[in-house]
Amino acid sequence: MARQLPMLINGEFVASQTDQWIPVTNPATQEVLCEAPAATAGEMEQAIASAKAAFADWKEVPVSERARLMLRYQALLKEHQEEIAEILSQETGKTFEDAKGDVWRGIEVAEQAANIASLMMGETVENVARSIDTHSWTQPLGVCAGITPFNFPAMIPLWMFPLAIACGNTFILKPSERDPLTPTRLVELFEEAGAPKGVLQVIHGGAHQVDYLLEHPDICAGSFVGSVPVGKHIYRKGTENLKRMQCMTGANNHMVVMPDANKSQVINNIIGSAFGAAGQRCMAIPNVILVGEAAQWAPDIAEAAKAIRPGVWSDKGAAYGPQTNSAAKEKIIGLIAGAKEEGATCLLDGSDCVVEGYPDGNWIGPTIFTDVTRDMSIYKEEVFGPVLCLLTMDTLDDAIAAINEDFRGNGTSIFTASGGAARKYQHEILVGQVGINVPIPVPLPFFSFTGWRGSFHGDLHAYGKQAVRFYTETKTITARWFEDDVATGPNMSINLK
Repeated sequence: MARQLPMLINGEFVASQTDQWIPVTNPATQEVLCEAPAATAGEMEQAIASAKAAFADWKEVPVSERARLMLRYQALLKEHQEEIAEILSQETGKTFEDAKGDVWRGIEVAEQAANIASLMMGETVENVARSIDTHSWTQPLGVCAGITPFNFPAMIPLWMFPLAIACGNTFILKPSERDPLTPTRLVELFEEAGAPKGVLQVIHGGAHQVDYLLEHPDICAGSFVGSVPVGKHIYRKGTENLKRMQCMTGANNHMVVMPDANKSQVINNIIGSAFGAAGQRCMAIPNVILVGEAAQWAPDIAEAAKAIRPGVWSDKGAAYGPQTNSAAKEKIIGLIAGAKEEGATCLLDGSDCVVEGYPDGNWIGPTIFTDVTRDMSIYKEEVFGPVLCLLTMDTLDDAIAAINEDFRGNGTSIFTASGGAARKYQHEILVGQVGINVPIPVPLPFFSFTGWRGSFHGDLHAYGKQAVRFYTETKTITARWFEDDVATGPNMSINLK
């Protein structure tokens, strides 16, 4: 019988009384690593009540003491980085080096949480009126919830609970049911660091457990990272129940390549950003726009991609691992087949990829398409796999216009030797994170993670600002911006006069 994963409730790791268990498999072998419980309503109530009770005391703990907890925690994470990475590799399929990077980016956030005192400072103004002074304080909200995805089971939970708890909140973590072993180990170390009883709870499950958190009156705020459809549901459900929500959702990122760019640098960066982590990251680059004469580089890009291959986590020669599960693989295979039917040219086809010794793995080899148009499914959908679309355009203006028409706006980059082209691109592009000669512009924890438009739900003012800016610069707003309520919501108005 597979190991049954416990939950953390009221400072204790407890066995669930559920009769519903979710198998967690190794995506390279289909071996069942453990089973995660679908938490019962009673267990959810216990976790929420414990977090609520703990908040009353935790919010009164001096900020310096909360910071020292994070100092102890980040030290333990560093000490156990390789152990965590090995667990992560086995349940996600990531290569060991990739898994270590996942853990390290989370450690950086825990380090930032140790600096919480300076981030909690308020503001004061003396004599705002005669003999009247005004002070503002930054205060914790209460019980917060985090719903995290499968693709970064160390980094993204560590985006959430260390900072929330360092600010004086208590936290309930609902990790992805696909790879809960890594978050469980993170939480064990947090308890070892001396976290007070009840400050952090961990429950497992799927959509039902998520909805329970979003509907519960004692949860005051929530954070989510994942796909656009799920993110929209979570944002709507949470805000309908009057919770403060932030949902970082899907991406369809673009790299623009100008003909004056360094060719070898560009190709090396395309390979890493398109195929690294098996394409299963929101900051991947699935679309490259080759401008002008750069269109002639397509065969060289395909040749470079032929030199890489997927493999198991312990294979030091593997560039990336398998897809997270068979459903993800089948979706990608379907999109590849659809692209061929719609007229795209497949320069490199990884549909029938086989890794020797692992016939049951969810393998897909590097795949590259040319002659891609923006009405094709392979372009419009977030593939989330090792598939690269090469588009060609005549000018930088054409590339900017095409990217700005996409309803998502997570990350983008441009490769060019021209300072003027770089300045024009970063100024005119309507995407939250922009790299100049950098393939994946992921900010460090002391910056914000700033997806725009359909890639982020939670700050409606940002939508308004972007829409006004777009109108000011182009005197038009594309209807696709407002498709399926992506850029509309309560309390938002845009003055286009």
